[in-house]
Amino acid sequence: MAKIDYSAVKDLQNYRNIGIIAHVDAGKTTTTERILFFTGKKHKIGEVQDGEAEMDFMIQERERGITITSAATTCFWSLNDTLYRINIIDTPGHVDFTAEVERSLRVLDGAVVIFDGKMGVEPQSSKVWGQADKYLVPRMAFVNKLNLIGGDFEMSLKSIQDELNSNAIAITYPIGKEHELRGYVDLVTMRAYEYENEEKQDYKEIDIPANIKERCEKLHEVLVEKVAEVDDVLMEKYLNDGRLEVEELYTGIRIHTIAGKMFPVSGGDSRMADTKILLDNVCRYLPSPYQKRSFWEDKKTEERFEYTGKIVGWDKGKDEKFVYDIDENQPFVGLVFKITVDPHVGQLAFVRVYTGHLNAGSFILNGTRDKKERVGRLLLMHANHSEDITVARAGDIVGVIGLKESYTGNTVSDVDNEVVLESIDFPAPVVSLAIEPKTKSDQEKLGEALRKLMQEDPTFNAKTDIETGQTVISGMGELHLDIKMDIMKRTYGIEVTSGMPQVAYKETVSESVEHREIHKKQTGGAGQFADVGIILEPMERGKGYEFVNEIKGGSIPKEFIPSVDKGIQDAIQSGVLGGYPVVDVRVRLVDGSFHEVDSNTDTFKICGSKAFKAAMKKAGPILLEPIMKVPVVTPDEFAGDVTGALSSKRGIIKSMMSKGKVQEIVAYVPLGNMFGWVNALRSMTKGKANSFMEFSHYEKVPDGIVNQVLGIKE
Repeated sequence: MAKIDYSAVKDLQNYRNIGIIAHVDAGKTTTTERILFFTGKKHKIGEVQDGEAEMDFMIQERERGITITSAATTCFWSLNDTLYRINIIDTPGHVDFTAEVERSLRVLDGAVVIFDGKMGVEPQSSKVWGQADKYLVPRMAFVNKLNLIGGDFEMSLKSIQDELNSNAIAITYPIGKEHELRGYVDLVTMRAYEYENEEKQDYKEIDIPANIKERCEKLHEVLVEKVAEVDDVLMEKYLNDGRLEVEELYTGIRIHTIAGKMFPVSGGDSRMADTKILLDNVCRYLPSPYQKRSFWEDKKTEERFEYTGKIVGWDKGKDEKFVYDIDENQPFVGLVFKITVDPHVGQLAFVRVYTGHLNAGSFILNGTRDKKERVGRLLLMHANHSEDITVARAGDIVGVIGLKESYTGNTVSDVDNEVVLESIDFPAPVVSLAIEPKTKSDQEKLGEALRKLMQEDPTFNAKTDIETGQTVISGMGELHLDIKMDIMKRTYGIEVTSGMPQVAYKETVSESVEHREIHKKQTGGAGQFADVGIILEPMERGKGYEFVNEIKGGSIPKEFIPSVDKGIQDAIQSGVLGGYPVVDVRVRLVDGSFHEVDSNTDTFKICGSKAFKAAMKKAGPILLEPIMKVPVVTPDEFAGDVTGALSSKRGIIKSMMSKGKVQEIVAYVPLGNMFGWVNALRSMTKGKANSFMEFSHYEKVPDGIVNQVLGIKE
C-alpha cells in the first residue's frame, strides 16, 4: 500500500468523515471501490462479484459477495484546486449486520445513501435512513445502476421523496435511460455532460438535449426555490431577479444539507465517471467535523438538546453537562465505536477523535469504565491494512492498539478529564443456537474464541445453559450465527456442531398484584430475617424493568433497599413459565420490616427474589414471542403464493406496493415460524424473490400455542 501523506490536508474544514450506506446489493462496496480507484488509492478496479473488492477483505465476504463488517479507509480528492481528505466507512447492507451501520453512523459527520435505480427505496434503505436520522447525520443520495434495464431516476427520486423525505432534491439529471445512459445534466449550473469515450471514465460538455431540457429547467427551478429559503436576502434576490448565482446555490445547498433540511440526489452508474461527480458533491455539500451535528438527552427531564460543531456529554468529575467545540486545541475526547480482535495483533480499537490530540505512547482515561489505559500504537486504516502514525487529531478516525479495557461505546479522554459521551444502543439478539465443539481439545479454545467474538460484536452473545450445560450462542439471524461459526472454524480452528435455531422468548405479567414475602430462617447461630412487601405491575412493551422505592418511615433501612432490587433483577432472568427472561414489569417496594440482628443485605436480596417469583405467579404471567418485520420483493406472478405462505405462518400482511413488474410485500411474522424461510421463498419463486427479516417487537403468544412452545402435552 502506498504511503499516505498524513499532513496533506491540515485544515479541518477540508475533512469529510462519511459513510456509504444502503440496502444490500445496491452497490455500496462497488461505489467505494470506484472512489478508491478515482482518488488514486488503488490502481486496479476490484469487482465484488469476482471477490476482488479491497474493502470486503474477510474470506466470508469474498465468498458470499456481501459486506459483513464495516471497513475504514482514507483517500484524497481535489475540487477547485482545494485538496480534501475523505475518511470513508463502508458498511454492510444485510439486516443481520445492522450493528455495523449503527456504530458507524454514531461517529460519522455525513453519509452517502446508495439506491438501486431499478428499485428505488427498498426495505433496508428505510432502515439505514432512519438510523442516520437518529444520529442527525446529514446525507446525500446517489441513485445507482441507471444503465441497467429498469433503471429509472424519476421513479427512484419520487420513491425517496414519498417514502423517506420530501426534501430530497435532484441536483443532477440523467441523459438517456438504461443501456442508452450517456451522461448527466448538472441542475445547479445547467450544463450538460456526456461520457467521453467507450470506457465512460470521463466527460465532455454538450448542449442539454432538447427532449429533457424542459424537465431539467423545471427541476432547476425547484432547486432554486428551495435554496432561496436559506435566508431572507437570497429570497428577496430570487423574488426580484428570478434567479440565483451558481456560488449562491452551492452555498445554499450546503447549508440546507448540513442542517438536515435538504438531501441532494444525483444518479448514474458508480462504475463510470459518475463517481467523480459524487466525490465533487461530497466535498461540496457534506459537513466537515466543524459542522458535525450532535445531540444530548437529559435523562431526568428527557429533554433533547441539539448542537452543531460541538460535542456534548457528562462531566463525571464536575457532575454536570459539558460542551466542547470540535477543535484540536481542546482537551482530547474520543469514542471507541468498534473493536476487532486479531489472532496475531490482539485487540484493535477504532476511535473517532472529536477534540484535541491522541498521541502514540500516551496514557488515556476510559471514562465509561473508570480505567486508565496506555496507547500502544496508532494506525491509519485501509480495510485490513494499516500504517503507523504518531498522532491523531480532532476529526480523525484511527485504529488503536493497546486498549485492553475499552469496548464499543466507551468514551476515552485525557487522564485528568473524566467525561462520558452518549453511548451506542444495540438491539438484543433474537435467535439462538446450541453449539458443541467436535473435539474435546477444542473445548477450552471455544471459550476464548467466543469471548473475542463478543468483544467485536455487541449483537452477538454466548452463554452456558445452567440446566443443560450447553453453550448457547445468540445473534440477529441465521446468517449472523452462520458467519460466526465459520469465523470460529477459519480464524480460530474450532469446528462446532449446532442444534436447531431457538427463539428468544420472554415473559411478562398481565395483572397488577400485591405480595408480602417473609424470609425467616434459624440455624442455631445467627438467624436470617427479611420482610418485603411489593406491588408488581405490567408496563408497556419495550419498557424493560423498573424498580421504585416507596418505603416511608424506615420500615426497611435504606442500606437494604438496593439488595431487594438486586434480588429482583436476579429473579427476572428466569420467569415462572418456561424460564425465559422477564421484561416490561415495574416493581414497587411499598412495605417491609427487619430484625436488628438477623437482617442483612443477603437476606433482603433472597427475600426480594422470592417475593418477585411468588408475585409473578399471581400476576397472570404470559409468554412473549419476537415478531419480525419481513419485507419481500417478488415478481408479480408469485405475489399470491408469497402472501399465502406468509399468512400460513401466522403472518400479518401490512402492505403491498407495486414497483414496475415486482411487488414489495411487508409482513409481520412470529420468528418461530420463519426458520428456513429464505430457502422456501427461493423455491416457490424460482429464485427470483428476495427477502430478509429484522426484529420489530414482542407480542403475546396466542393461548392455543403456549403449551406447544413450552413443550406441555395437553
